[in-house]
Formats: sequence, structure tokens, C-alpha cells
Amino acid sequence: MRNPLTSIPSSGALTVHRDAADQLRPILGGEVNFPFCLAPMVGLSHVAFRCMLREYLPKDAVTIWPTEMLNSRRIPSENLQKTPETLRNPDETHLVPQILGNEEIPIALSVKRLECEWGARGIDINMGCPVKKALSHNYGVALMGDPSYAAQVVRMTVQNTKLPVSVKLRAGHQNDLKYLIDFIRGLEDAGCSWVTLHPRTTDQKRRGSADWSQIRSVREAISMPVIGNGDVQIVDDILALLRETGCDMVMAGRALTARPWLLWQLGEALGFGPPPGREGQRAPCGPVEEGAEYGRSLKRLLALMSEHFSDDLTLRKFRFFIRTGAPWLQFGHDLYARSTKAKNTVELALALEEFFAREQSMTSRTELRQ
Repeated sequence: MRNPLTSIPSSGALTVHRDAADQLRPILGGEVNFPFCLAPMVGLSHVAFRCMLREYLPKDAVTIWPTEMLNSRRIPSENLQKTPETLRNPDETHLVPQILGNEEIPIALSVKRLECEWGARGIDINMGCPVKKALSHNYGVALMGDPSYAAQVVRMTVQNTKLPVSVKLRAGHQNDLKYLIDFIRGLEDAGCSWVTLHPRTTDQKRRGSADWSQIRSVREAISMPVIGNGDVQIVDDILALLRETGCDMVMAGRALTARPWLLWQLGEALGFGPPPGREGQRAPCGPVEEGAEYGRSLKRLLALMSEHFSDDLTLRKFRFFIRTGAPWLQFGHDLYARSTKAKNTVELALALEEFFAREQSMTSRTELRQ
């Protein structure tokens, strides 16, 4: 099987031997040189988390950055500079917002604003959301039940933007590999630039194991880049997914809320330099080091949230963030309980200081599926 990590020079640029180089597929015109990225997650992939994560990105590494899922029916009339889901820092680059939609006029208006006013570098279409509200409106994974219409959604998006258009999808309702490959070929024919595959069915949601073999089969059957997603918890999982499937990149969601330094750890494995400002340091390693770094990352996130959100919204978003990542922390339930008792961000900051004043430890894996 192809190994996209055949040779990693000390300069940090991700390259391969000449015989494999032609098989690697560029994303964003080849600007992306780092094979790992954040997933678009409702309530989590906001400006504060993205900015905190970027501080763990290795030197000279370039990857893509999502938003939370954005409703194409709302974007045309929203204030993109004040809506929490579309807030961005002026220095954020390579942003690929994810939209939910299936009608041309809202999609056209949305992508025009995101491209011309907001600074998007690509547009991602959600065809993987399994929640009932999305299904009832023929959004998200519901589009996977109608290949021709799904391709039309891609086509109408491509026709209304100069940006590359990607799709994030699941194994679908059918869990039928031939159907999945034919479905993705239809998206490619419609102008899709790359796909992200989370190989679980709609009914599975986050239960069971992700079937990585589907990622491998899709990668071998189509010509556009494929990003693999599912069951990534530690850096070895990222390397294994790249190696076993040949995918062009790996995407992770909730694991990055617990281990944002996965970016740094992967950078070390691939020969990138430490993140700017962390020169001469090694990435956190082991339960205790990671427990301490988790505390530092949460304190930094709280500061960034306070810069971008109101006090009340910061409290709600921060509690949700802790509840998502805390299962990897030995006493994460206690940390979450403390966060719910804080009445404001000052009390929340004090709770973090008190909790992490004692040595904390993280576990490598949790039963919580990705």
C-alpha cells in the first residue's frame, strides 16, 4: 500500500520519494503541507479554539481550518463580524467554512459573502450531519440518499464561487461501498475538489468503530484528495490512518479538544520544527506532562474566549468544551462539575487555577468514539 510518509526531510516540508510523489494530491492548490486538520464541530470549532490550536501548529506547517456548521439560509442576512459562529481573527488563514444547505439561492448568497466579505479559501458542504433536524430538511447526510441531487448541490455551489468546494460525508445509510464510491464519483464529476470521509453509517452516529478500509477503497477509486476521519485519539492513530489508507490528510474533532498538542506531536514525527514560541521544547508526552499541558491549554482558551465572546457565552461555550474533552482527563468529571459552579469567567479562571495546581493525568484512550 502507498505510504505518504516515505521520506520527511529535516526542513519540515512534507515530501515523498519520486515514485510516490505523483500519487499525493494537493489541497488548496498545494499550499497545504501538513496532513492533519481540525473537524468542523457545532459549538466547538469557533474562533477561540482555532486560535488556541494554531499556537500548537508546527513551524512552517500549513493546514486547512474549518468553522462550525453554518446554515446557508441564515448566512445571507447575518452580521458575519458579530455572529459567534462566523467570528474570525484578521490573521487567520486557510479558512474553509462548512455550510449546510440544499437550495441554490441561499447557497449562492452564502458563498459569495464568505468568499468576498469574510475571506474564505474554500467552501465545505456538510453531507454527514445525522441529526434529525438536518434529515427532516434534506440537509446533511440525507443528501447521501439522492446521488443526483447531492451532485447538483455541489454543482450549484461550484458555479457560484471561484473557491474550491469540498464535501464532508459519512458511509451513508446504506453502508454499501459500491454505492459510496459511485456517490463520490458523482460529486467529483460535479466539481468537488476533495472529500472527507467519516466511515460510520447514519445510524451509528459515534457508536462502533470507524471502518478505515472504506477510506482506503475510496482513495484508490477516485482521483481527488481524500481526508480520513474517525477513531483518532493519539498521534499513533494519525500515522496509522495515513499509512493504512493512503489518505492525503487526517481530520480529528473531539480528540483535539483534549489534546490540541496532537498537531505538535505529529509535527515532531514528520520532522517539522516546534511551534513558534516553543523553540527548544518537545511536545508534551506521557500522562502527567499532558495533564499539565491540558491545564495550560484551557487557561489560554478561556482568555481567548473572553476576548471574542460575552461573559455569559464564554461560560456556556467553555463548559461545553470541557465536557467534550474531559473524558481523557483522569478526574475530568470533577473539573466539569467545578466549571458548572462558576458564576462568571473570573470564578472559572480561579477554578482552573485551583484544579491544575495539583498534578493531573491524562489517559491515552477513552471509549468515547470520535
